Amino acid sequence: MGQITLKQVTKSFGDVQVIPPLDLTIEDGEFTVFVGPSGCGKSTLLRLIAGLEDITTGHIEIDGKDATDVVPAKRGLAMVFQSYALYPHMSVRKNIAFPLKMAGMDKAEIDKRIANAASVLNLTDYLDRRPGQLSGGQRQRVAIGRAIVREPAAFLFDEPLSNLDAALRVGMRLEISELHERLKTTMIYVTHDQVEAMTMADKIVVLRAGHIEQVGSPLELYHKPRNEFVAGFIGSPKMNIFGGVEAQKYGGVKAGIRPEHIDVSMTEGTWKGKVGVAEHLGSDTFIHVHDTGLDDMITVRITGDISVRHGDTIYLTPQLDQMHKFDAQGLRIA
Repeated sequence: MGQITLKQVTKSFGDVQVIPPLDLTIEDGEFTVFVGPSGCGKSTLLRLIAGLEDITTGHIEIDGKDATDVVPAKRGLAMVFQSYALYPHMSVRKNIAFPLKMAGMDKAEIDKRIANAASVLNLTDYLDRRPGQLSGGQRQRVAIGRAIVREPAAFLFDEPLSNLDAALRVGMRLEISELHERLKTTMIYVTHDQVEAMTMADKIVVLRAGHIEQVGSPLELYHKPRNEFVAGFIGSPKMNIFGGVEAQKYGGVKAGIRPEHIDVSMTEGTWKGKVGVAEHLGSDTFIHVHDTGLDDMITVRITGDISVRHGDTIYLTPQLDQMHKFDAQGLRIA
């Protein structure tokens, strides 16, 4: 079991309130991702759940029991940090075993849990190596293994892939998602990378300045963002948002259209502009278009390649059924 409930939780440092009153329920077995810009409070929120920070007011429940004043070691949660925090002089086996030895568990049970975790994480052949003999991805798997052997009610991941290069990040992202499918254990994952959030989460919690802006599945947030902030944050490349007279034509104070929902022509269309940078990625091309008469540069995403060069005239037509409209407060208009 691993249901976690936050009831009117706040956190203040002195006179500064960094987490205003917040309610949130994370269901047992759910993969929930906290995402938002730097300084939005996502890591602080994770630390409150872990017990590494004291909440100022409110309550935290784990499986229906009040855990507000329970020390971190007694909460039944396991945390994986951005830094691996491994003991360099210990073997992989001893690193993974360390929390169990500290808990006084007998050797036979420790050996059994290590073998199971190593099998799940493909670390069996590396148990007698030291961290310095492993790659970054392998070291992160050791850190995860140290959490797995505790058999926690929930795993808490605090930006665990930030120190890895791009290729390793993609690989570890898949491994953590596969791990969740195997273990079916509650996981809370903090990241500033909305691509990680979209590809890994059952449920995404979008945070800004300590406030929850929206909670929902990745596709809910993509198709029906509650406000302009969520619309601009979720999706890669980000949504094009513009105001003025052009937005009013579509029924909003501001309007937005995703790069993949704009049709491109060299001869005619709704908006005429000049090609700036074209990013050719093979399967996709991102075209950044200037001088359209809208507020800002417009980014277009097309499948495959297109023969355009810097300075070419191009025509863009938004798909009207994919247009997002926002009112004066930045809230989505249904």
